[in-house]
Amino acid sequence: MTDMTDTTPAHDPQDEPTGADVAVPPAADADPEQGADVAVPAADDVPAAEAPASASDPIRLPEVADHDLRAVAEGVHSGPHSVLGQHPVAIDGVGDDLVVVRALRPLAEAVSVILSTGARVALAHVGHGVWQGAHVLGLQDYQVEARYSDGGSWTSDDPYRFLPTVGDLDLYLFGEGRHERLWDVLGAHHREHWGVARTYQGVSFAVWAPHARAVRVIGGFNGWDGVQHSMRRLDGNGVWELFVPGVEPGVSYKFEILTQAGQWIEKADPMARMTEVPPATASRVETSDYQWDDAAWLEQRAQRDPHDSPMSVYEMHLGSWRPGLGYREVAGELVAYLQELSYTHVEFLPLAEHPFGGSWGYQVSGYYAPTSRFGSPDDLKHLIDTLHRAGIGVIVDWVPAHFPKDAFALAQFDGQPLYEHTDPRRGEQQDWGTLVFDFGHSQVRNFLVANALYWFEEFHIDGLRVDAVASMLYLDYSREEGQWLPNVHGGRENLEAISFLQEVNATAYRTHPGIVMIAEESTSFPGVTRPTSDGGLGFGLKWNMGWMHDTLDYTAVDPMYRAHHHGQITFSMVYAYTENFLLPISHDEVVHGKGSLVGKMPGDHWQKLANVRAYLSFMWSHPGKQLLFMGQEFGQPSEWSEERGLDWWILDQPVHRALFDLVGSLNRTYVDTPALWALDNDPAGFEWIDAGDAGRNVLAFLRRDREGNQVAVVHNFSGAPISGYRLGLPQAGVWEEILNTDAEQFGGSGVGNLGAVHAGDEGWHGRPASAELTLPPLAGLWLRLRQDPADLRPVEAPAHAAPDADESRADGTPFAEASAAPVLPQSPDAQPPVEGLSATDDAPGSDDGTPRVPTV
Repeated sequence: MTDMTDTTPAHDPQDEPTGADVAVPPAADADPEQGADVAVPAADDVPAAEAPASASDPIRLPEVADHDLRAVAEGVHSGPHSVLGQHPVAIDGVGDDLVVVRALRPLAEAVSVILSTGARVALAHVGHGVWQGAHVLGLQDYQVEARYSDGGSWTSDDPYRFLPTVGDLDLYLFGEGRHERLWDVLGAHHREHWGVARTYQGVSFAVWAPHARAVRVIGGFNGWDGVQHSMRRLDGNGVWELFVPGVEPGVSYKFEILTQAGQWIEKADPMARMTEVPPATASRVETSDYQWDDAAWLEQRAQRDPHDSPMSVYEMHLGSWRPGLGYREVAGELVAYLQELSYTHVEFLPLAEHPFGGSWGYQVSGYYAPTSRFGSPDDLKHLIDTLHRAGIGVIVDWVPAHFPKDAFALAQFDGQPLYEHTDPRRGEQQDWGTLVFDFGHSQVRNFLVANALYWFEEFHIDGLRVDAVASMLYLDYSREEGQWLPNVHGGRENLEAISFLQEVNATAYRTHPGIVMIAEESTSFPGVTRPTSDGGLGFGLKWNMGWMHDTLDYTAVDPMYRAHHHGQITFSMVYAYTENFLLPISHDEVVHGKGSLVGKMPGDHWQKLANVRAYLSFMWSHPGKQLLFMGQEFGQPSEWSEERGLDWWILDQPVHRALFDLVGSLNRTYVDTPALWALDNDPAGFEWIDAGDAGRNVLAFLRRDREGNQVAVVHNFSGAPISGYRLGLPQAGVWEEILNTDAEQFGGSGVGNLGAVHAGDEGWHGRPASAELTLPPLAGLWLRLRQDPADLRPVEAPAHAAPDADESRADGTPFAEASAAPVLPQSPDAQPPVEGLSATDDAPGSDDGTPRVPTV
């Protein structure tokens, strides 16, 4: 709830108003062109009882209460501009151009203002370090000159003579929670701002702190003493603002906030675009002069649908991919590496600023600031621009679910819960020791929605992967009975978070065509990728955590016993079209004792790698996009740690280099074969040939595109080759092997079909044609018909492709009901990941800086 308390200190009955009788010469007495001094005698020089007879006689200026002067001097006034600065004054008998000027210079012996005309006006001390004077030259640009007892002097522009840099429309939109460019309003901005007759360069500071009694800005420009730069409260929503002329880009700063309890606390700027390098915590004034060169990429992106396009994602943690390389240094090497592997996209673990490296970026303190560990925001723009020019899309992990409790950041920002929910039963995530955003607060929602748009707009990213969505959807997520509050209907769904996710997804897709929003959602919550217009959450893709767990469990079993687990490798197709899925083998699966991908596999070293090859073939040919975490593309034996770099040395071993080559071949073949991606989200794009050959650990299926092209995919997950395997096919002719993971070039045994098989008219597996194949052990085969385009026929969805209405998920939720979304799941089926430890950046770099494959 917005705090509307008047933060001006209460009037002390013993305070006496301070009014100075001053002699103000008429304008004719001062020659501005000559820089004439306008004499203002001290208050004690004029008897208070005298009434001015003319403009040249002493007059009484408006009175300022002593408690206001004291509040300004102590930096606790909520409206310092109402006291300090220049103020037109209407007094009978005096011209319309009478202006009173006040300035705070507590240690000065004498103070004057130097007008833009050159005229000098001496000020008189009226109490508590506040100086006051008047002139009849109208509103002027001016500087304040203070002289001190040691003979020194200081001349500076007065920040209290400027109008606000935040307009009424901005305040209204923020109050409504609908400002889509909030980063242009709040935070610190180096800018030109109008004075009276010209513009001045400086920095405008604005911050949202509705419960604060006073706010000051401190930094390198004022010796970290906020008394000289108290901010004004602009409206009832609690936005505070100050323009400080002369401040240059790059300076560090923080906000000092006076809480309702009377304590001063220092906070980093929630809207800062740059920060000091952790563990330092101050914000920095950032300006950008980066010139983008990815217009062609953005134009093409806006014209394609990412959900019906090829997408193979390389997930990486920037700090441990090649430790020691920053945004700019890594650009060329990363592009060359991804091009050799033919990935379409790269996904970075969170890049927003975070205090603890061991969180991998998932505990964010600066949502609008790319982490300064790797360089400046412009350096990150250079990295993304370089990737785009190479035809590689960029996805960034985004963490709107929770934030850390660090005292310098968002927690208890103005002395009370502000960004977090006020009730700890909703405002704290116990498993991670973090705080949960108050998704029902309009300004908090605006902060997050605008942040998503900020990354799209300012950094040209192509997608956001939203972390920990399940923790947002359920009020009882990882909580025992009595530790959570039900919603207004008595249920466990977080209605405010659901509404927020719908808003951010709809807004992102509306404002940036061609982008993709991806949910890491580990439950069977219905409608995650259903459009918001149909009541869904509005994501474009959802991580298929069920597929990941089932298939990894299956491949971890010795081939001798896989027949008893066959349902795990086929079950994903029962629900494959309930959402738009992405198949992830992510960072979470190769840490904390889980082992690397190759380490999960049974058998000796050759068998482990063969299992990985077969698994990746199944993953790339299965409906859905795919994501693979760094290091797994070459079979790193050890699990990942953010404290060290990848085991690049293992690429010197031919079998691991061969696995690397297979991933590149998978990506190239995948991109060049629309049948493997064009109908990912349509049942017409998939048809089982044989899903029931558990005894031989074999499964076969067809993939199709809209033009009728088909690819037959066969996997042998047994440890022995199978000769004479007859495969039913939809058409007779020559079917070419476009991929064989057992090929010698990929480290396999070389078992295959000499590159092609001939399908005759003998029907098999319910199809009119068939061919005999030799199936290599622990391998996948992809076959494509060699034919003329004239032979192609449009495809229709097979009647059995979609799940039957009476089929149900493992948790018992009927698919028919799930598609209509009236029934929510009873409990999340996955626990949140455990965060990591601390990070180091001391691993060696490459020899020449630009290898196709990084080496040490």
